[in-house]
Amino acid sequence: MLLSQGMNVGQVSRHIGIAEQTYYRWRKAYGGMKVDQAKRLKELEVENARLKRAVADLTVDKLILKEVSEGKY
Repeated sequence: MLLSQGMNVGQVSRHIGIAEQTYYRWRKAYGGMKVDQAKRLKELEVENARLKRAVADLTVDKLILKEVSEGKY
């Protein structure tokens, strides 16, 4: 929005508190996305993180059960 108001990338980056390189990295990654696509991506990232935690918890539980069944504890 700020770019369309006549500010250049350097000014916009300073205004929102990021490095110019970050702006270009974000634009490369998300530049062609529509708002609904970006929201869906964020939802999927949150769900992915939740699933990774669940797998980690189950892995720990499995290792504990294996050690107990082998009589180590």
